[in-house]
Amino acid sequence: MWLPVLGLIIGVAIGFLTNFTIPNEYSNYLSLAVLAALDTLIGGIRAHLQGAYDELVFVSGFFFNIILAISLAFLGVHLGVDLYLVGMFAFGVRLFQNIAVIRRILLTKWTISREKKKKSES
Repeated sequence: MWLPVLGLIIGVAIGFLTNFTIPNEYSNYLSLAVLAALDTLIGGIRAHLQGAYDELVFVSGFFFNIILAISLAFLGVHLGVDLYLVGMFAFGVRLFQNIAVIRRILLTKWTISREKKKKSES
């Protein structure tokens, strides 16, 4: 569980501490890659909460999702179609689905702990 959080902290720190700008022609690629990375990060948190987290699956999914997203955007540029929007939609939907599952898991755990606390008090 510590690997995704560490990667996020390092990435945000590097982003804030450097004065690196991305040219406009690469902004679609970068935005899609960031969304794919966030999807993988949130998916890793979900898997951890469900007790099914595996670092190998997380790392391979992280790189595979980013490569797939960038390849989709690259193909779209060469075809003259905004295929990066398809990737944005797909990764966005997955991101919100994972967040919804995480919310349900946390609410269930909170409800169970509250009920246990009430039973121990009585």
